Amino acid sequence: MAAVGDEVSVEVARRLSLNAQGFADGRPKRGDVRAMRRAIAQAGVLQLDSVNVLCRSHYLPVFARVGNYSRAALDKLAWGDDRELFEYFWGHKAALIPLTAYPLMRWRMRAAERQVWDEELSPEVTAPWSVVAGMRRLTAERPGYVDQVLELITEKGPLTAGEASPDGVRRKRADPHPDPSTGRMWNWQDAKIAIEYLFCTGQVTIAGRRHFERIYDLTERVLPADVLSAPELTADEARRELVRIAARGLGIATAKELCGSGQGHFPLPTATAREVIGELTETGELIPVRVEGISRQSYRWHEAKDRPVDAQALLSPFDPLIWNRDRTHHLFDFFYRISIYTPAPQRIHGYYVLPFLLGDLLVARVDLKADRRTSTLVVPTLTLEPDAPDCTAPLAAELHLMATWLGLGHIEVTATSPLGRSVARAVAS
Repeated sequence: MAAVGDEVSVEVARRLSLNAQGFADGRPKRGDVRAMRRAIAQAGVLQLDSVNVLCRSHYLPVFARVGNYSRAALDKLAWGDDRELFEYFWGHKAALIPLTAYPLMRWRMRAAERQVWDEELSPEVTAPWSVVAGMRRLTAERPGYVDQVLELITEKGPLTAGEASPDGVRRKRADPHPDPSTGRMWNWQDAKIAIEYLFCTGQVTIAGRRHFERIYDLTERVLPADVLSAPELTADEARRELVRIAARGLGIATAKELCGSGQGHFPLPTATAREVIGELTETGELIPVRVEGISRQSYRWHEAKDRPVDAQALLSPFDPLIWNRDRTHHLFDFFYRISIYTPAPQRIHGYYVLPFLLGDLLVARVDLKADRRTSTLVVPTLTLEPDAPDCTAPLAAELHLMATWLGLGHIEVTATSPLGRSVARAVAS
């Protein structure tokens, strides 16, 4: 059994996490590309999500750390000719990741390929089940189909999934689902299944986005040659480096938060995770500690800093600081669940709710919507946390900053809570 280590208060653990994510540094005076790069490095990864009620989720973590910056400049970093990011799966979530991490993903691409073809193999990472089940069906029903899709992309790419069907045959929505176990959400066309398999295995990548729809092309035509020719890492080397990235970005975390299935920054099987964490503990990179109120063993990154935090930020539901809901509850005493899939009558705090970070606490829940037709940032619901200090002035300032950043000319606070009424007066003055 590893040593439990010294006890760390929850306040210290919270500051370590906020420092690791860049919230102790203060926003830069200019939201230029240099500041954006720093923010992306601090966040570690920008999770992608299709919900656009406010703006695409991957823009928000950079805004939280930088303030007013150009979203077009981030698009260039992600999908431009001189891109510095690439799309892949971070854990099980689609994300933008710095190109420096591309070599770390190659073993995952090979593992995904093995999982699709070997039903007996229990790989260390799993491709999306929609790809696994879909590919097994395609292999039986339409042998050679994936090769045809790859040939079409090679000849005519870049293409969307809808453009990548070699024969144009499409299943009707009324047709019985070929594999009910994948669920209605994954009722993909065959070309989509094939192209997502090619993406998971690294044969194609995302060349760009058109109205947020993925555009695929051969990886060698999209990513820089020096990235593709970088030395191959072994699976063990890649795993260690990925856990280092997670530990550096979290500051302090349990093994499950570092690399646990479903919650970790980068999921690994329990035995593998235990082995990697043990190795990094032996080298002194991870320091075993106990965090007040958390029963599981925690680990502090050896370079994690405990500095005062005087932050002010609206946080995306998918911000790396809070995307692990259990960890958010432990560190911030903030029970948070996204409400976009909750039926309207059951929503308590609104539809697209952003926690408001003030100092080192989450003090309010802010439901936001961008009404682009009227150029208005709408605040339908606003809830102050119990025992939280009044945050009217800083929240009003943050709403003004967000409206400016999004190019919206007005702010409309329709929330009727006490905080909502005071913020409405503040933004109107």
